[in-house]
Amino acid sequence: MHELTGVPLSSLTTLRLGGPAARLVEVVKPEDLVAAVRTADTAGEPVLVLGGGSNLVVADAGFDGTVIKVATTGVHVAASGDLVAITAQAGEDWDELVRTAVAEGWSGIEAMSAVPGLVGATPIQNVGAYGQEVSETVTAVTGYDRRTGVARVMRPEECGFSYRSSMFKTTDRYVVLDVTYTLVGSPLSQPIRYTELARRLGADPGDQVPLADVRAAVVELRRAKGMVLDPADPDTTSAGSFFTNPVVAADLAAGLPAEAPRWPVPDGRVKLSAAWLIEQAGFGKGYGDGAARISTKHTLALTNRGGASTAELLQLARQLRDGVRDTFGITLVNEPVLVGTTL
Repeated sequence: MHELTGVPLSSLTTLRLGGPAARLVEVVKPEDLVAAVRTADTAGEPVLVLGGGSNLVVADAGFDGTVIKVATTGVHVAASGDLVAITAQAGEDWDELVRTAVAEGWSGIEAMSAVPGLVGATPIQNVGAYGQEVSETVTAVTGYDRRTGVARVMRPEECGFSYRSSMFKTTDRYVVLDVTYTLVGSPLSQPIRYTELARRLGADPGDQVPLADVRAAVVELRRAKGMVLDPADPDTTSAGSFFTNPVVAADLAAGLPAEAPRWPVPDGRVKLSAAWLIEQAGFGKGYGDGAARISTKHTLALTNRGGASTAELLQLARQLRDGVRDTFGITLVNEPVLVGTTL
């Protein structure tokens, strides 16, 4: 373990925002991760477990407690027939895992290419993109239970997966140590579900195409939206999509203009496009007159153009949220985790 004090969290988040950590511990072994959490809990210190920092908005005041930077590595692969179980440590880079899966011919996570962050965050957020979600392939999560002081393996039905959320996001009881994904040994993708991706591939929804083609198309789409990290592109200094697409009652969706994008969900409700709602409420790409602005490439990304504060970014987020609520009666919910602050 490596311990530091006063490290600015802005240096560890993709938004480049956040004040100092009172104490920062970097761990490279799962047993050290458990020990660091246990030590802080015993001392009664607040704990922030930090991965890639791509889904965090940290207060300007920083974090007055122990920040544990997860850098654990290791991947174990076990094949059984057409299925391949991949167990990856929480500190493994997610996109590198996807890259490996595509290269090896393991189908099931290819549409989530170029999503920034680490493996440990994927079940917490139920990461998803272009028609795939990790909840479809996660078959086990090993988590350290801070209440009992022991680690245990949880099956998918225990994880409470829902749209961009899980039990791990709604409680801090568990710290993710590793994740097992079960994929299909195949050179072809899972059936394409997302219309934009199908169009880019020259395919129809439901088609299966080579894994490498899906990965290439997704990377191109994400780069065009400023969703592939690039130090030279200020549109990528963000936490990805700041708001989730709202899921509302069917009668509320029916009251929206006919051109409003919408997708039915199994429980009878309707998913709407947060980007469309924001734009129709009067906030287009590039909106903002300070260092915190909407991306010029993607309406859902709020960016730090250089020198912004967390307070400024959240002021912009509140303006968008309140504008959509006043225009449509729908309250948008933030996707990134807020640390030491609220929306």
